[in-house]
Amino acid sequence: MMDSEIMVEAVRGALTESAHRGHLAVIDTERRCVASVGSPLHYTFARSAAKLLQAIPLLESGGAAQYAFDDRQIALICASHNGEDEHASCVLQTLRALGLDESALRCGVHEPYHRPTADRLKRDGVPLTPLRNNCSGKHAGMLALSLWLQAPAQTYTSADHPVQRLMLQTVSEMCGLPEAQITLAVDGCGVPVFAMPLAALAYAFARLGSPDSLPAQRAEACRRIVAAIAAQPYYVAGTGRFDTRLAEVTRGRVIGKMGAEGVYALTIPERGWGLALKIEDGSARALYPAVMEALIQLDALLDHEIASLSEFHRPAVINRHEREVGRLIPVFKLSPGIK
Repeated sequence: MMDSEIMVEAVRGALTESAHRGHLAVIDTERRCVASVGSPLHYTFARSAAKLLQAIPLLESGGAAQYAFDDRQIALICASHNGEDEHASCVLQTLRALGLDESALRCGVHEPYHRPTADRLKRDGVPLTPLRNNCSGKHAGMLALSLWLQAPAQTYTSADHPVQRLMLQTVSEMCGLPEAQITLAVDGCGVPVFAMPLAALAYAFARLGSPDSLPAQRAEACRRIVAAIAAQPYYVAGTGRFDTRLAEVTRGRVIGKMGAEGVYALTIPERGWGLALKIEDGSARALYPAVMEALIQLDALLDHEIASLSEFHRPAVINRHEREVGRLIPVFKLSPGIK
């Protein structure tokens, strides 16, 4: 196992004040390593980056078609959304299609990620519900799959529930790993979360975006997931969020998903590549600069796309007087293949 490398530095004035180390793997559909930083075999939890993979069983089984879910709903099932009004409304619409309401959700309650929405709800005395939870779309999808499988909906978060067993099986198959090599724990929203080598996660995302080698039903499910996010990127994250902007600006040529604790995974369908990244200290502030720099070095973004996403590449450090006093600067160089 190779050591991590410094990927992003926080520079204040002329001094590098902090440094964020990490690992990265770019893998193709033949499971070849295209590029890397640190160890492509670094073993970590995928966290919410796995949501696109977790959505596959609902589409593959015919459940999404049975409930006539549209692109917004499919994107939201894959989302860590902002909790804006449109997100909450779409989750409620999805639940009502199942004959349920927000009381069926087991994801818990937190303030919306979108600060203006959170401030408005607090100002107006509107109580928070699970609809605003960033994982409520994923949980609505799990409820849909539970009903479609005729499994008990009340216990859908349990690791031994048919929904969670099917999702583990799907993640295992997409990553090309036996289930025994995937470590399970509990995610922030209460459902199982999966750990695997970054190279395996990147391989899964390569196949997600370029699924021709997969069985027909699975390949179609993967295409629908990628197409839904490309068509409705707002619903995979929301206003001002990187996942949404990346899909918008590239018009779906690059589809990515963040995960907590400094994880990111993306697919570049036209190249048959998947990328997975882990910031070792879990820092969110270093995540998008590292992803942007990797995409630039891979020549995966056009000049106007880089310009449109520049706020994420080398974001400014702003002080209490609204003055720029530093920047976050990516400093790594991709190595071809495994070093």
